Amino acid sequence: MAGRVPSQCAVCHAWPSQRVCDACAARFAQPAPRCQRCALRVPEGTTVCGACTLHPPLFDACMAAVDYAYPWADILGDFKFRGDAGWAGTLATLVRSTPRIEPALDAADRVLPVPLSAQRLRERGFNQSALLARQLAGPKADTHTLLRTATTQSQSGLPRAQRLRNLHGAFAVEPGRAAALRGQHVVLLDDVMTTGATLHAATQALRETGVAHVTAVVLARTGTD
Repeated sequence: MAGRVPSQCAVCHAWPSQRVCDACAARFAQPAPRCQRCALRVPEGTTVCGACTLHPPLFDACMAAVDYAYPWADILGDFKFRGDAGWAGTLATLVRSTPRIEPALDAADRVLPVPLSAQRLRERGFNQSALLARQLAGPKADTHTLLRTATTQSQSGLPRAQRLRNLHGAFAVEPGRAAALRGQHVVLLDDVMTTGATLHAATQALRETGVAHVTAVVLARTGTD
C-alpha cells in the first residue's frame, strides 16, 4: 500500500477518494460487540467476557475501533513501520467515529499516548500513538507525562506472562507532573492491543500516582488474548 497517491483509496483503489473511501470504511469498520474491559469480540448481548469477569484488567474500560485484520493490519504497517505518518488523520477519524469512543475522549481530563523508548523513537522517527492522540484530542493530548523508561525486546509472539515480565517497570510518570494526575480520568491510547500487557504496565504506573479512572482506547484489537 505504500506509495499510493492520496486521492486513491488504499483498499479498493477507487479515486478520487480519501485514503480509505466511505464504502471501504463502512465495509471493514463495522461496529462489533466487544468486551467492555478488554475489547475482545463477544456474542451479542454480552458486556464482559469470562476472562475479564474472573480477572479484571487494571484499566476500567477498553475500546477498539477495528480488528487487527485486513485491511487495517496492512495500513498500520505503512503507518508504523514504513514511515507514512500521513495516515494519522484518517485513522484518528476512524477511531473517533467508533461508538463510545468520542464520549470517552470528551469526558477525559487528558489523553496519554503509550510512549516509545528513546531508541525506538529514533529508529521510527515518530510515535504513531502520539500522532493519533494529537489528531483525536488536540490540547488534551499529553505526550510528556507518561514516560517509557526501558527498551524492551520485541513482544511479537510472546505469551502474556512473558510480555508482562518484559514490561515490568517499563513505564513511569514524569515526577514533576505526577501530582496533577491525582483523581483524574484519563484515556490511555495505543495503536494495537494484543494481550493487553503494554496497557497493563502503563496503567500500573498511572495508578501509582492516584489516577482515578483509565479508559484504554486502541485502533486495532487482535482476535485472541
